[in-house]
Amino acid sequence: MKLFIYILILISVLPSVRAEPPKTLDELVEQVRKDRLQEKKEHVEREQKFRQARDQQQQLLKEAGAELAAIEKHTEELKAIYDRKQSEIEAQNELLAERIGSLGELHGVVRQIAGDIDVIIDTSLVSAQKPDRDDLVDELAASRTLPAIDELEQLWYLVLDEMLESSKVVTFPAKLINSSGDEVEQNVTRIGVFNAVSNGLFLRYLPETGQLVEPGRQPQYQYQSMALKFENAKDEYSPFPVDPTRGALLALLVQVPDFKTRTQQGGIVGYLTILIGIVGLLIALERLVMLGRIDHKIKDQLQNEIPGNNPLGRILSVYKENPDVDTETLELKLDEAILKEMPALQRGLGTLLLLAEIAPLLGLLGTVIGIIQTFQSITLFGTGDPRVMSGGISQALVTTVIGLVVAIPLLLLHSFLTTRSNRLIHTLDEKSAAFVALLAEAHRKN
Repeated sequence: MKLFIYILILISVLPSVRAEPPKTLDELVEQVRKDRLQEKKEHVEREQKFRQARDQQQQLLKEAGAELAAIEKHTEELKAIYDRKQSEIEAQNELLAERIGSLGELHGVVRQIAGDIDVIIDTSLVSAQKPDRDDLVDELAASRTLPAIDELEQLWYLVLDEMLESSKVVTFPAKLINSSGDEVEQNVTRIGVFNAVSNGLFLRYLPETGQLVEPGRQPQYQYQSMALKFENAKDEYSPFPVDPTRGALLALLVQVPDFKTRTQQGGIVGYLTILIGIVGLLIALERLVMLGRIDHKIKDQLQNEIPGNNPLGRILSVYKENPDVDTETLELKLDEAILKEMPALQRGLGTLLLLAEIAPLLGLLGTVIGIIQTFQSITLFGTGDPRVMSGGISQALVTTVIGLVVAIPLLLLHSFLTTRSNRLIHTLDEKSAAFVALLAEAHRKN
Protein backbone atom coordinates (compact mmCIF):
# COMPACT_ATOMS: atom_id res chain seq x y z
CA MET A 1 0.00 0.00 0.00
CA LYS A 2 2.77 2.41 0.95
CA LEU A 3 4.64 1.44 -2.17
CA PHE A 4 1.64 2.31 -4.25
CA ILE A 5 1.37 5.72 -2.60
CA TYR A 6 5.07 6.41 -3.29
CA ILE A 7 4.57 5.49 -6.87
CA LEU A 8 1.65 7.94 -7.17
CA ILE A 9 3.76 10.69 -5.65
CA LEU A 10 6.61 9.99 -8.04
CA ILE A 11 4.19 10.02 -10.93
CA SER A 12 2.77 13.33 -9.76
CA VAL A 13 6.20 14.98 -9.67
CA LEU A 14 7.24 13.74 -13.07
CA PRO A 15 6.94 16.07 -16.01
CA SER A 16 3.53 16.16 -17.53
CA VAL A 17 4.84 15.58 -21.03
CA ARG A 18 6.77 12.33 -21.68
CA ALA A 19 8.03 10.99 -24.86
CA GLU A 20 6.86 7.55 -23.79
CA PRO A 21 5.38 6.54 -20.41
CA PRO A 22 7.17 3.69 -18.51
CA LYS A 23 5.65 0.29 -18.90
CA THR A 24 7.07 -1.58 -15.93
CA LEU A 25 7.85 -0.73 -12.37
CA ASP A 26 11.60 -1.04 -12.93
CA GLU A 27 11.40 1.41 -15.78
CA LEU A 28 9.38 3.73 -13.56
CA VAL A 29 11.96 3.55 -10.78
CA GLU A 30 14.73 4.10 -13.28
CA GLN A 31 12.89 7.00 -14.71
CA VAL A 32 12.40 8.49 -11.27
CA ARG A 33 16.08 8.08 -10.50
CA LYS A 34 17.09 9.82 -13.69
CA ASP A 35 14.66 12.64 -13.03
CA ARG A 36 15.96 12.97 -9.51
CA LEU A 37 19.52 13.25 -10.72
CA GLN A 38 18.41 15.80 -13.24
CA GLU A 39 16.63 17.81 -10.62
CA LYS A 40 19.65 17.65 -8.28
CA LYS A 41 21.81 18.88 -11.11
CA GLU A 42 19.39 21.74 -11.73
CA HIS A 43 19.29 22.49 -8.00
CA VAL A 44 23.07 22.65 -7.91
CA GLU A 45 23.13 24.97 -10.92
CA ARG A 46 20.40 27.12 -9.42
CA GLU A 47 22.19 27.25 -6.07
CA GLN A 48 25.41 28.21 -7.84
CA LYS A 49 23.55 31.03 -9.62
CA PHE A 50 22.09 32.16 -6.28
CA ARG A 51 25.53 32.22 -4.72
CA GLN A 52 26.93 34.17 -7.62
CA ALA A 53 24.06 36.65 -7.32
CA ARG A 54 24.59 36.87 -3.54
CA ASP A 55 28.28 37.53 -4.01
CA GLN A 56 27.44 40.15 -6.63
CA GLN A 57 24.91 41.78 -4.30
CA GLN A 58 27.40 41.82 -1.47
CA GLN A 59 29.93 43.41 -3.80
CA LEU A 60 27.39 46.03 -4.85
CA LEU A 61 26.45 46.61 -1.22
CA LYS A 62 30.10 47.01 -0.35
CA GLU A 63 30.59 49.45 -3.21
CA ALA A 64 27.40 51.35 -2.18
CA GLY A 65 28.62 51.53 1.39
CA ALA A 66 31.95 52.89 0.22
CA GLU A 67 30.16 55.41 -2.00
CA LEU A 68 27.85 56.37 0.89
CA ALA A 69 30.84 56.89 3.13
CA ALA A 70 32.48 59.06 0.48
CA ILE A 71 29.28 61.05 0.02
CA GLU A 72 28.89 61.47 3.78
CA LYS A 73 32.46 62.65 3.98
CA HIS A 74 31.84 65.08 1.11
CA THR A 75 28.65 66.21 2.82
CA GLU A 76 30.56 66.96 5.98
CA GLU A 77 33.08 68.92 3.95
CA LEU A 78 30.26 70.86 2.21
CA LYS A 79 28.56 71.49 5.53
CA ALA A 80 31.76 72.87 6.94
CA ILE A 81 32.12 75.07 3.84
CA TYR A 82 28.47 76.16 4.15
CA ASP A 83 28.91 77.07 7.81
CA ARG A 84 32.02 79.03 6.97
CA LYS A 85 30.31 80.82 4.08
CA GLN A 86 27.24 81.50 6.22
CA SER A 87 29.44 83.16 8.81
CA GLU A 88 31.06 85.21 6.09
CA ILE A 89 27.63 86.19 4.67
CA GLU A 90 26.43 87.30 8.09
CA ALA A 91 29.56 89.34 8.55
CA GLN A 92 29.12 90.88 5.09
CA ASN A 93 25.42 91.60 5.79
CA GLU A 94 26.37 93.39 8.98
CA LEU A 95 28.93 95.38 7.05
CA LEU A 96 26.39 96.10 4.29
CA ALA A 97 23.75 97.20 6.80
CA GLU A 98 26.28 99.46 8.45
CA ARG A 99 27.33 101.01 5.16
CA ILE A 100 23.84 101.47 3.66
CA GLY A 101 22.31 102.89 6.83
CA SER A 102 22.51 106.44 5.47
CA LEU A 103 21.43 105.23 2.01
CA GLY A 104 18.27 103.81 3.52
CA GLU A 105 17.45 107.20 4.97
CA LEU A 106 18.23 108.70 1.57
CA HIS A 107 15.75 106.29 -0.03
CA GLY A 108 13.00 107.42 2.33
CA VAL A 109 13.79 111.07 1.67
CA VAL A 110 13.80 110.49 -2.09
CA ARG A 111 10.41 108.76 -1.96
CA GLN A 112 8.94 111.59 0.09
CA ILE A 113 10.35 114.27 -2.17
CA ALA A 114 9.20 112.36 -5.25
CA GLY A 115 5.68 112.19 -3.83
CA ASP A 116 5.65 115.94 -3.15
CA ILE A 117 7.03 116.72 -6.60
CA ASP A 118 4.48 114.38 -8.18
CA VAL A 119 1.63 116.43 -6.68
CA ILE A 120 3.20 119.66 -7.96
CA ILE A 121 3.79 118.23 -11.44
CA ASP A 122 0.28 116.77 -11.72
CA THR A 123 -1.38 120.11 -10.86
CA SER A 124 1.04 122.32 -12.80
CA LEU A 125 -0.02 124.16 -15.95
CA VAL A 126 3.27 123.09 -17.50
CA SER A 127 1.89 119.54 -17.69
CA ALA A 128 -0.71 120.81 -20.16
CA GLN A 129 2.17 121.74 -22.46
CA LYS A 130 4.45 118.79 -21.54
CA PRO A 131 2.32 115.75 -20.69
CA ASP A 132 3.65 112.44 -19.32
CA ARG A 133 6.71 114.02 -17.76
CA ASP A 134 6.05 112.60 -14.29
CA ASP A 135 6.57 108.91 -15.10
CA LEU A 136 9.95 108.91 -13.37
CA VAL A 137 8.47 110.65 -10.33
CA ASP A 138 5.73 108.02 -10.09
CA GLU A 139 8.32 105.23 -10.23
CA LEU A 140 10.51 106.82 -7.55
CA ALA A 141 7.53 107.48 -5.28
CA ALA A 142 6.48 103.82 -5.44
CA SER A 143 9.98 102.28 -5.59
CA ARG A 144 11.13 99.82 -2.91
CA THR A 145 14.77 99.82 -3.97
CA LEU A 146 17.47 102.43 -3.80
CA PRO A 147 17.33 104.88 -6.73
CA ALA A 148 20.18 105.00 -9.18
CA ILE A 149 22.38 108.04 -9.63
CA ASP A 150 20.94 108.81 -13.07
CA GLU A 151 17.40 108.67 -11.65
CA LEU A 152 18.32 111.20 -8.99
CA GLU A 153 19.82 113.41 -11.67
CA GLN A 154 16.66 113.17 -13.78
CA LEU A 155 14.58 114.11 -10.73
CA TRP A 156 16.82 117.10 -10.18
CA TYR A 157 16.52 118.15 -13.82
CA LEU A 158 12.72 117.84 -13.60
CA VAL A 159 12.59 120.19 -10.60
CA LEU A 160 14.87 122.66 -12.36
CA ASP A 161 12.69 122.51 -15.47
CA GLU A 162 9.58 123.23 -13.38
CA MET A 163 11.31 126.22 -11.76
CA LEU A 164 12.44 127.50 -15.15
CA GLU A 165 9.02 127.10 -16.76
CA SER A 166 7.37 128.99 -13.89
CA SER A 167 9.16 132.14 -15.05
CA LYS A 168 8.23 131.85 -18.73
CA VAL A 169 5.36 133.14 -20.83
CA VAL A 170 4.78 130.57 -23.56
CA THR A 171 2.23 130.28 -26.36
CA PHE A 172 1.63 126.74 -27.61
CA PRO A 173 -1.12 124.85 -29.49
CA ALA A 174 -3.28 122.65 -27.28
CA LYS A 175 -6.61 120.88 -27.24
CA LEU A 176 -9.13 122.33 -24.79
CA ILE A 177 -12.78 121.96 -23.86
CA ASN A 178 -14.74 125.13 -24.55
CA SER A 179 -17.79 126.33 -22.63
CA SER A 180 -20.07 124.41 -25.01
CA GLY A 181 -18.37 121.12 -24.17
CA ASP A 182 -16.66 120.73 -27.54
CA GLU A 183 -13.00 119.83 -27.88
CA VAL A 184 -11.15 122.38 -29.99
CA GLU A 185 -7.51 123.01 -30.77
CA GLN A 186 -6.22 126.57 -30.51
CA ASN A 187 -3.28 128.56 -29.22
CA VAL A 188 -2.96 128.84 -25.45
CA THR A 189 -0.81 131.39 -23.63
CA ARG A 190 0.65 130.12 -20.37
CA ILE A 191 1.82 132.67 -17.83
CA GLY A 192 4.30 130.69 -15.74
CA VAL A 193 2.42 128.17 -13.61
CA PHE A 194 -0.24 130.68 -12.60
CA ASN A 195 -2.66 131.30 -15.46
CA ALA A 196 -3.54 130.09 -18.94
CA VAL A 197 -5.63 132.12 -21.38
CA SER A 198 -6.88 131.66 -24.90
CA ASN A 199 -8.61 134.35 -27.01
CA GLY A 200 -9.08 136.50 -23.91
CA LEU A 201 -10.72 133.70 -21.90
CA PHE A 202 -9.20 132.25 -18.75
CA LEU A 203 -8.65 128.48 -18.67
CA ARG A 204 -8.49 125.91 -15.90
CA TYR A 205 -6.29 122.82 -15.89
CA LEU A 206 -7.88 119.56 -14.73
CA PRO A 207 -5.19 117.17 -13.40
CA GLU A 208 -7.63 114.24 -13.52
CA THR A 209 -7.96 114.39 -17.30
CA GLY A 210 -4.88 116.46 -18.14
CA GLN A 211 -6.97 118.89 -20.21
CA LEU A 212 -7.58 122.63 -20.26
CA VAL A 213 -11.20 123.74 -19.97
CA GLU A 214 -13.05 127.03 -20.22
CA PRO A 215 -15.04 127.70 -17.02
CA GLY A 216 -18.72 128.31 -17.39
CA ARG A 217 -18.19 131.78 -15.96
CA GLN A 218 -15.33 134.16 -16.59
CA PRO A 219 -13.91 136.98 -14.46
CA GLN A 220 -15.01 140.55 -15.01
CA TYR A 221 -14.71 142.09 -18.45
CA GLN A 222 -11.74 144.23 -17.45
CA TYR A 223 -9.70 141.12 -16.68
CA GLN A 224 -10.74 139.46 -19.94
CA SER A 225 -9.73 142.57 -21.90
CA MET A 226 -6.37 142.60 -20.11
CA ALA A 227 -5.88 138.93 -21.05
CA LEU A 228 -6.73 139.61 -24.71
CA LYS A 229 -4.35 142.59 -24.83
CA PHE A 230 -1.66 140.50 -23.16
CA GLU A 231 -1.98 137.77 -25.81
CA ASN A 232 -1.71 140.29 -28.62
CA ALA A 233 0.93 142.47 -26.96
CA LYS A 234 4.22 142.91 -28.79
CA ASP A 235 5.92 144.91 -26.07
CA GLU A 236 8.23 143.34 -23.55
CA TYR A 237 5.98 144.23 -20.64
CA SER A 238 2.20 144.15 -20.42
CA PRO A 239 -0.17 144.19 -17.41
CA PHE A 240 -1.91 140.95 -16.55
CA PRO A 241 -3.86 139.72 -13.47
CA VAL A 242 -1.91 136.79 -12.00
CA ASP A 243 -3.52 134.13 -9.83
CA PRO A 244 -0.83 133.15 -7.29
CA THR A 245 -2.93 130.22 -6.07
CA ARG A 246 -2.59 128.48 -9.48
CA GLY A 247 -6.30 128.50 -10.27
CA ALA A 248 -7.86 128.37 -6.80
CA LEU A 249 -8.93 132.01 -6.88
CA LEU A 250 -10.29 131.58 -10.39
CA ALA A 251 -12.35 128.58 -9.24
CA LEU A 252 -13.71 130.59 -6.31
CA LEU A 253 -14.46 133.51 -8.61
CA VAL A 254 -16.43 131.21 -10.89
CA GLN A 255 -18.47 130.00 -7.91
CA VAL A 256 -19.40 133.55 -6.82
CA PRO A 257 -23.07 134.14 -7.78
CA ASP A 258 -23.72 136.82 -10.39
CA PHE A 259 -26.49 139.41 -10.34
CA LYS A 260 -29.01 137.05 -11.90
CA THR A 261 -28.28 134.31 -9.38
CA ARG A 262 -28.45 136.76 -6.49
CA THR A 263 -31.77 138.04 -7.74
CA GLN A 264 -33.15 134.52 -8.02
CA GLN A 265 -32.12 133.88 -4.42
CA GLY A 266 -34.42 136.72 -3.34
CA GLY A 267 -37.48 134.87 -4.59
CA ILE A 268 -40.84 136.52 -5.25
CA VAL A 269 -40.25 139.20 -2.63
CA GLY A 270 -37.00 140.18 -4.33
CA TYR A 271 -38.64 140.43 -7.76
CA LEU A 272 -41.49 142.51 -6.31
CA THR A 273 -39.02 144.88 -4.64
CA ILE A 274 -37.11 145.29 -7.89
CA LEU A 275 -40.37 146.00 -9.70
CA ILE A 276 -41.17 148.72 -7.16
CA GLY A 277 -37.71 150.17 -7.69
CA ILE A 278 -38.21 150.24 -11.48
CA VAL A 279 -41.59 151.95 -11.12
CA GLY A 280 -40.10 154.49 -8.73
CA LEU A 281 -37.22 155.20 -11.11
CA LEU A 282 -39.67 155.74 -13.98
CA ILE A 283 -41.70 158.15 -11.88
CA ALA A 284 -38.57 159.99 -10.78
CA LEU A 285 -37.32 160.20 -14.37
CA GLU A 286 -40.64 161.56 -15.59
CA ARG A 287 -40.74 164.16 -12.78
CA LEU A 288 -37.14 165.11 -13.39
CA VAL A 289 -37.84 165.78 -17.08
CA MET A 290 -41.10 167.65 -16.44
CA LEU A 291 -39.70 169.84 -13.67
CA GLY A 292 -36.72 170.60 -15.82
CA ARG A 293 -38.97 171.79 -18.65
CA ILE A 294 -41.12 173.87 -16.30
CA ASP A 295 -38.03 175.42 -14.74
CA HIS A 296 -36.75 176.35 -18.19
CA LYS A 297 -40.11 177.90 -19.19
CA ILE A 298 -40.35 179.90 -15.96
CA LYS A 299 -36.85 181.27 -16.50
CA ASP A 300 -37.86 182.31 -20.01
CA GLN A 301 -41.06 183.86 -18.66
CA LEU A 302 -39.07 185.98 -16.26
CA GLN A 303 -37.51 187.69 -19.25
CA ASN A 304 -40.82 188.18 -21.10
CA GLU A 305 -43.84 190.35 -20.19
CA ILE A 306 -46.23 188.40 -22.43
CA PRO A 307 -47.91 185.53 -20.54
CA GLY A 308 -46.94 182.11 -21.84
CA ASN A 309 -48.12 178.53 -21.38
CA ASN A 310 -46.35 177.91 -18.10
CA PRO A 311 -47.19 178.31 -14.38
CA LEU A 312 -45.62 181.75 -14.12
CA GLY A 313 -47.27 182.83 -17.40
CA ARG A 314 -50.69 181.77 -16.11
CA ILE A 315 -50.13 183.72 -12.88
CA LEU A 316 -49.06 186.69 -14.95
CA SER A 317 -52.29 186.34 -16.95
CA VAL A 318 -54.31 186.52 -13.73
CA TYR A 319 -52.46 189.68 -12.79
CA LYS A 320 -53.05 191.32 -16.16
CA GLU A 321 -56.69 190.26 -16.32
CA ASN A 322 -57.51 192.00 -13.01
CA PRO A 323 -56.01 195.47 -13.16
CA ASP A 324 -58.87 197.22 -11.28
CA VAL A 325 -59.32 194.92 -8.30
CA ASP A 326 -57.99 195.71 -4.89
CA THR A 327 -54.81 194.15 -3.54
CA GLU A 328 -56.58 191.65 -1.28
CA THR A 329 -58.71 190.35 -4.11
CA LEU A 330 -55.68 190.09 -6.39
CA GLU A 331 -53.74 188.29 -3.69
CA LEU A 332 -56.56 185.78 -3.30
CA LYS A 333 -56.79 185.24 -7.04
CA LEU A 334 -53.04 184.74 -7.30
CA ASP A 335 -53.06 182.27 -4.39
CA GLU A 336 -55.84 180.40 -6.17
CA ALA A 337 -53.75 180.27 -9.35
CA ILE A 338 -50.72 179.03 -7.43
CA LEU A 339 -52.81 176.30 -5.76
CA LYS A 340 -53.94 175.20 -9.21
CA GLU A 341 -50.31 174.90 -10.33
CA MET A 342 -49.06 173.01 -7.25
CA PRO A 343 -50.60 169.58 -8.08
CA ALA A 344 -48.80 169.57 -11.43
CA LEU A 345 -45.53 170.50 -9.74
CA GLN A 346 -45.88 167.94 -6.91
CA ARG A 347 -47.49 165.11 -8.88
CA GLY A 348 -45.86 161.69 -8.25
CA LEU A 349 -43.71 162.82 -5.32
CA GLY A 350 -46.01 161.22 -2.76
CA THR A 351 -46.04 157.97 -4.73
CA LEU A 352 -42.27 158.06 -4.95
CA LEU A 353 -41.98 158.52 -1.19
CA LEU A 354 -44.45 155.68 -0.61
CA LEU A 355 -42.46 153.32 -2.82
CA ALA A 356 -39.24 154.29 -1.03
CA GLU A 357 -40.86 153.42 2.30
CA ILE A 358 -42.37 150.13 1.03
CA ALA A 359 -39.06 148.79 -0.36
CA PRO A 360 -37.28 148.23 3.01
CA LEU A 361 -40.48 146.78 4.47
CA LEU A 362 -40.56 144.23 1.65
CA GLY A 363 -36.89 143.50 2.35
CA LEU A 364 -37.78 142.89 6.00
CA LEU A 365 -40.61 140.61 4.87
CA GLY A 366 -38.18 138.60 2.74
CA THR A 367 -35.81 138.39 5.69
CA VAL A 368 -38.53 136.94 7.92
CA ILE A 369 -39.55 134.44 5.21
CA GLY A 370 -35.91 133.35 4.76
CA ILE A 371 -35.45 132.87 8.52
CA ILE A 372 -38.64 130.80 8.64
CA GLN A 373 -37.33 128.58 5.83
CA THR A 374 -34.01 128.24 7.64
CA PHE A 375 -35.65 127.05 10.84
CA GLN A 376 -37.82 124.63 8.86
CA SER A 377 -34.68 123.16 7.29
CA ILE A 378 -33.05 122.85 10.72
CA THR A 379 -36.15 121.07 12.02
CA LEU A 380 -36.15 118.57 9.15
CA PHE A 381 -32.42 117.97 8.56
CA GLY A 382 -30.64 119.29 11.65
CA THR A 383 -27.57 121.50 11.67
CA GLY A 384 -25.06 118.93 10.39
CA ASP A 385 -24.89 120.31 6.85
CA PRO A 386 -24.72 124.13 6.55
CA ARG A 387 -25.72 123.92 2.89
CA VAL A 388 -29.22 122.90 3.95
CA MET A 389 -29.67 126.29 5.64
CA SER A 390 -27.95 128.34 2.95
CA GLY A 391 -31.07 128.80 0.83
CA GLY A 392 -33.12 130.47 3.57
CA ILE A 393 -30.20 132.56 4.79
CA SER A 394 -29.46 133.71 1.24
CA GLN A 395 -33.07 134.78 0.72
CA ALA A 396 -33.10 136.63 4.05
CA LEU A 397 -29.95 138.59 3.26
CA VAL A 398 -30.58 139.17 -0.44
CA THR A 399 -34.09 140.57 0.08
CA THR A 400 -32.77 142.93 2.75
CA VAL A 401 -30.04 144.13 0.41
CA ILE A 402 -32.49 144.58 -2.48
CA GLY A 403 -34.88 146.54 -0.26
CA LEU A 404 -32.14 148.90 0.89
CA VAL A 405 -30.67 149.25 -2.61
CA VAL A 406 -34.11 150.24 -3.92
CA ALA A 407 -35.13 152.48 -1.00
CA ILE A 408 -31.96 154.58 -0.73
CA PRO A 409 -31.93 155.89 -4.35
CA LEU A 410 -35.69 156.49 -4.25
CA LEU A 411 -35.37 158.53 -1.07
CA LEU A 412 -32.55 160.57 -2.55
CA LEU A 413 -34.53 161.17 -5.75
CA HIS A 414 -37.63 162.13 -3.74
CA SER A 415 -35.62 164.61 -1.71
CA PHE A 416 -34.05 166.12 -4.83
CA LEU A 417 -37.37 166.39 -6.71
CA THR A 418 -39.17 167.78 -3.67
CA THR A 419 -36.51 170.45 -3.29
CA ARG A 420 -36.78 171.37 -6.95
CA SER A 421 -40.59 171.46 -6.84
CA ASN A 422 -40.57 173.64 -3.72
CA ARG A 423 -38.10 175.98 -5.38
CA LEU A 424 -40.47 176.43 -8.34
CA ILE A 425 -43.42 176.99 -6.00
CA HIS A 426 -41.34 179.49 -4.06
CA THR A 427 -40.61 181.30 -7.33
CA LEU A 428 -44.35 181.50 -8.05
CA ASP A 429 -45.05 182.80 -4.53
CA GLU A 430 -42.31 185.37 -4.90
CA LYS A 431 -43.62 186.66 -8.23
CA SER A 432 -47.19 186.65 -6.87
CA ALA A 433 -46.10 188.86 -3.99
CA ALA A 434 -44.33 191.09 -6.51
CA PHE A 435 -47.51 191.44 -8.58
CA VAL A 436 -49.52 192.41 -5.46
CA ALA A 437 -46.89 194.96 -4.56
CA LEU A 438 -47.03 196.42 -8.08
CA LEU A 439 -50.82 196.71 -7.83
CA ALA A 440 -50.64 198.40 -4.43
CA GLU A 441 -48.08 200.91 -5.74
CA ALA A 442 -50.31 201.70 -8.71
CA HIS A 443 -53.26 202.37 -6.40
CA ARG A 444 -51.20 204.74 -4.28
CA LYS A 445 -50.21 206.70 -7.33
CA ASN A 446 -53.79 207.03 -8.36
